Amino acid sequence: MSTAMPDLKLLRIFASVVRHQGFAAAQQELNLSTSAISTYMSQLEAQVGLTLCHRGRAGFRLTSKGELYYQETLRLLGELESFERYSASLKGELRGTLNLGVLDSTVSDPALPLAEVIGAYSQEHAAVHLHLSVMSPYDLQLGVLDNRLDLAIGAFSTRMNGLVYQPLYREQHWLYCSERHPLYGERRIPAELITQQRMVGRGYWSQAELARHGFKHSAATVESMEAQLILVLSGAYIGYLPEHYAHPWIEQQRLRALLPATFGYQAPFSMILRRGRAKEPLILTFRDLLRAQLNLR
Repeated sequence: MSTAMPDLKLLRIFASVVRHQGFAAAQQELNLSTSAISTYMSQLEAQVGLTLCHRGRAGFRLTSKGELYYQETLRLLGELESFERYSASLKGELRGTLNLGVLDSTVSDPALPLAEVIGAYSQEHAAVHLHLSVMSPYDLQLGVLDNRLDLAIGAFSTRMNGLVYQPLYREQHWLYCSERHPLYGERRIPAELITQQRMVGRGYWSQAELARHGFKHSAATVESMEAQLILVLSGAYIGYLPEHYAHPWIEQQRLRALLPATFGYQAPFSMILRRGRAKEPLILTFRDLLRAQLNLR
């Protein structure tokens, strides 16, 4: 096996291929043809003297040693990016990539002026490349924990060790039905009748979380607020939605909140960071800008 340091370009191609789970899926990010990617991967394997992955009709998969090599590649590329950011900070400028994650349907939330924060951040630090991802609460936490995300914003009913949770604000949710649902035109609806309706649950809710919202089981499951809204609008289900997200449909008299005094809750939103990374320049500057925009100390 060669002991020479592999070409960094080859390592970055390798990391992209694994991240996208195949040559074809990595084409757009790398701006390379599959044949070119295959050639580069063969060069990398020749340099390190290992078969890193299997590719073919059975699909893409790493070998056992390829998995180990991939983890070390991520560590090395991460350290190089940190070094590049550190060098830039010595010159008084920020460079590199800020990987930001956020929960879906936040764009309509006036309590989270994320677009304004990103606009100000990009204007002040034009050399920073921003990568924004919309994910579920579980995937946001996992992404921050394994350094795929630098920071994330969302509501997290369960917490993971190794993360720091910084409170931001609370998001109001109500239980809704649409104008197509039998309960829409009813005036006095007993809570017991509401809990008997076909209800939309969220894939990241545990049974205990579902029970906290007043239901023993769900008749449908979704992974995003848009999917939840579609099912509620169908008239076949009732479900919880953020107040700001449901507002346009309320204005059109397409949705109605059911017993707000009984069925409602506030989701505490937090910004999460991996423990030990809070003082990294890219993260620190974005965090401080967000907190300033929200008037938080």
